[in-house]
Amino acid sequence: MVLLSSLFSQETIDETVKILRSEFLLAIWETLYVTILSTLFAIIIGLPLGVLLVTGDKNGVRPLPRGLMVFLNTLINILRSIPFLILMIVVMPLTRLIVGTTVGTVASIVPLVIASFPFIARLVESSLREVNPNVIEAAQSMGASPSQITWKVMIPESVPSLVTNFTVAITTILGYTAMSGIIGGGGLGKIAINYGYYRYKYLVMICAVILLVLMVIMFQEIGTKLAARLDKRLKN
Repeated sequence: MVLLSSLFSQETIDETVKILRSEFLLAIWETLYVTILSTLFAIIIGLPLGVLLVTGDKNGVRPLPRGLMVFLNTLINILRSIPFLILMIVVMPLTRLIVGTTVGTVASIVPLVIASFPFIARLVESSLREVNPNVIEAAQSMGASPSQITWKVMIPESVPSLVTNFTVAITTILGYTAMSGIIGGGGLGKIAINYGYYRYKYLVMICAVILLVLMVIMFQEIGTKLAARLDKRLKN
């Protein structure tokens, strides 16, 4: 009861409102900026990698050397198995090399991309493996090349699933941005940690968490509706 009374005291509420007005708008922008940019870069790397995992398989449309496939799968598995907090620390030298610093909003993009592109590659792989094999066989029987089958058959057929999986990815990356506040990343995560953990201003932390939840809901709703619009099966 004492904790609740202090949490919602007039002084605490007034202080929280002051912080909301002065810092939260910028924090929301930083969170959206980092999340969208990190997702974009992760997709740029993860999409072709996921395509290679499917088309380069021994039963794929363009099989690749087994050693290369083992290497790609091992690399993805290793990167996916490293906890994000540890990964952020491990890649600090690379972050400094690319952006010149290891702290700040821009610096957090590097570990976010490295942590996310293997996850996206697996999501792309899963989406492409859902494509009806009969459609691929029909394209092969008509003389389509492996690249044509990949980019004109497999990718278009899996677009609704890809959009759904990319929605999962962006909400996951949004959660990662909150954790990046521990090593100096910006956004709502930084506010939640600086005020909620270091200064015991729990009401500020609760507000930051609520905003993060609302962002997740927003991205999920947009992704779900977009996937439904792109799904040809729902139009027939």
